[in-house]
Amino acid sequence: MNKIFIIIQREYLTRVRNKTFLLSTFLLPLVMLLFIFGSAYLGAKSIKQYRIAVKDESNLYKNKMDSSNAAAFSFPENISMKNYKAEGYDGLLIIYSANQSTPDSARLYSEKDLGLASDGAVKKQLQKVNEEKLLLEKGVSRAIIDSIRSESEDEALLNFRSYKVKGTELKEGNKKLASIIGFISGIIIYITLFIYGASVMRGVMEEKMNRIAEVMVSSVKPFQLMLGKIVGIAAVGLTQLMLWIILIMILVNLLPLILPADMLQNVQQTNQTMPGAMGPNDTVSRTIMSSTGVDISSVNWFLTIGMFLFYFLGGYLFYAALFAAVGSVINEDPQEAQSLMLPITMPIIFGFIMLTSTIENPSGPLAFWGSIIPFTSPIVMMARVAGGVPESVPYWQLFLSMFLLIGGFLFTTWLSAKIYRTGILMYGKKASWKEMLKWAFKKG
Repeated sequence: MNKIFIIIQREYLTRVRNKTFLLSTFLLPLVMLLFIFGSAYLGAKSIKQYRIAVKDESNLYKNKMDSSNAAAFSFPENISMKNYKAEGYDGLLIIYSANQSTPDSARLYSEKDLGLASDGAVKKQLQKVNEEKLLLEKGVSRAIIDSIRSESEDEALLNFRSYKVKGTELKEGNKKLASIIGFISGIIIYITLFIYGASVMRGVMEEKMNRIAEVMVSSVKPFQLMLGKIVGIAAVGLTQLMLWIILIMILVNLLPLILPADMLQNVQQTNQTMPGAMGPNDTVSRTIMSSTGVDISSVNWFLTIGMFLFYFLGGYLFYAALFAAVGSVINEDPQEAQSLMLPITMPIIFGFIMLTSTIENPSGPLAFWGSIIPFTSPIVMMARVAGGVPESVPYWQLFLSMFLLIGGFLFTTWLSAKIYRTGILMYGKKASWKEMLKWAFKKG
């Protein structure tokens, strides 16, 4: 046990003192937040209102189409395909009509792509006018139409809420926040599985190529060497994760002092249409949460953070053993590494693909099996846990998932240790997964 601890200490201290670790730990949170706010700022700046000329042969839509931030509608006289550009318009919308009263079709023409936002604005206005026409034909006056539309857009009138029922207890749901937490947790685990799994593989490869492993296995067993390396790098990953969380919390509250005021105003303006938008003098953290209309107090943070740490470590330990086994059989051929890594990386990628569908339907069969099978459960289960336990995930499913992940880690460690024992001392020969499995299940 003392030898394993020495290996863990060596792996941890060697990587924590590395300049790459220090730079990535302290710079990544800043880069992430600047990227998020920079993207929102550029997105707000890049919104362009295109001028669209409308030629209405049916005379149904004239002066009834409202402009938006994506499209400004005009109804000039004598406009055509030949002169709309010369008149200063970006596009020409022609509403065709064979009898000069009933529209047959609508076509938008432009020299360049005006984007989905402009197409959506055109369709919305055409639909609005068509709806008014049908209502007027049914005998509903325009004043009543305008009054109904104004009242129907009042959120206080709608007063919609979503509740989870547990016996006689009602708990207000917060699907938006659960989706955000589930997606962020899943993507963090997805990224770290690749980063630290590959780090384990590279570490094993370097020791094998430098013949350090030959010296080390003379004093420790291969299993002890592999376990120490895996746990040591896991401690590095956990340390970096905790530092990221602390630094992000600090930076989020300092951003109003760091970023220009116009950037913060543009970020807030992009979210003004959402309920609960905050004023410009509030902190960025409150702005982010309020602009999405979420209540962070509705989340069981103790359970969510605890499950995140469990699946973060469990997923890493499950895959790190497999990455170590691959690293022990690779010589110096990058193509060999890629071919052997493919069976390991595919389940991780598949788990990430399942993440989005799980967020949309956390109780479906795909979400259930994805959260139970150890190959995908570290990523998929977080999308379900964020919705609440036992509201989204029954206790028996959560415990079964945790039990299978622990059992999966023990199995992959045992399997990889037997491969590691042979592969770490093998040079000059390419190994396949078929041959590696023979070493794993070979008696003695």
